[in-house]
Amino acid sequence: MLGTIRQKAVAARSLSSQVLENDLMRLRSVASVMRHYSAGTKEMTVRDALNSALDEEMAADPSVFVMGEEVGEYQGAYKITKGLLDKYGPERVVDTPITEAGFAGIGVGSAYHGLRPVVEFMTFNFSMQAIDHIINSAAKSNYMSAGQINVPIVFRGPNGPAAGVGAQHSQCYGAWYGSVPGLKVLVPYSSEDARGLLKAAIRDPDPVVFLENELLYGESFPVSAEALNSSFCLPIGKAKIEREGKDITITAFSKMVGYALKAAEILEKDGISAEVINLRSIRPLDRATINASVRKTNRLVTVEEGFPQHGIGAEICASVVEDSFGYLDAPVERIAGADVPTPYAANLERMAFPQIEDIVRAARRVCYRKSSIAASA
Repeated sequence: MLGTIRQKAVAARSLSSQVLENDLMRLRSVASVMRHYSAGTKEMTVRDALNSALDEEMAADPSVFVMGEEVGEYQGAYKITKGLLDKYGPERVVDTPITEAGFAGIGVGSAYHGLRPVVEFMTFNFSMQAIDHIINSAAKSNYMSAGQINVPIVFRGPNGPAAGVGAQHSQCYGAWYGSVPGLKVLVPYSSEDARGLLKAAIRDPDPVVFLENELLYGESFPVSAEALNSSFCLPIGKAKIEREGKDITITAFSKMVGYALKAAEILEKDGISAEVINLRSIRPLDRATINASVRKTNRLVTVEEGFPQHGIGAEICASVVEDSFGYLDAPVERIAGADVPTPYAANLERMAFPQIEDIVRAARRVCYRKSSIAASA
């Protein structure tokens, strides 16, 4: 494997001018897609969106390669890398041993030498084995080298709870990695999110933690014609208003965006107009969009599956209190996972994570309405 990395590093150096030109073109493409696309032209699963993004970026840039457990011969534990081994060969789709610390370190080292690795963790809970490389080797290197070392690497895989997999496989790492300077942390919800944000992550010169959701892989979403173009890329750090409203702001990310949208439909029947913000990016956080929404609606509910203490909702609430306190007509509310390791039993697991009815009740409280409806997930 090290021989392969050296070979690719030499090839990357010979293509340095070409890579620099590609980077400039990519920056221009990011700047050109600042608007949101909403017109759906076809349905695509999140799994296929991620797969197509990887395929197109590998085709466009020979320095991009994929590595991780079962990404090649098995075509990915969740089939995100399906077909890539046959197309690009074992030098660019690298099956690794079960040693996250080992292959994450190799990935970071290859990024030092001009390659663009995409490192897959079978679950982000396993990234704990590699956290030294993610934080100390990747996140801090650009600053500690006075800008001389870029680390263009993507760490991706399923994050947060799935179903019946216990505490060892259910934790959300958004707040963990979102607190680290030097990292960018992205959290796609829809297929268009997954496709546009993964492309942006691969093209970015800095390390990106890309948190997917296992339960969304098979979900289908409409994808616009613009998003199907190989040059499509979403800007990092820009949230999307999934649903406009005037009475309350609900922020969410990943799977919880869908829950928030369903809660908004229920609230509409009660005459409550909810604005739902899909964060898309945890670091950098789009504070401007959040605060602008709260200044319009005067109310805020945050939703996440992670732990409440030091969570993403806590950061959002602090930002709103700091910047828009005078606009609030009610206390902010946070909906989060229970402050316990995830239970294995299905009934307790459901109680441990936010449900649609939890969001509805919180919104009604913030709007000073009595809870008189029964919502269900």
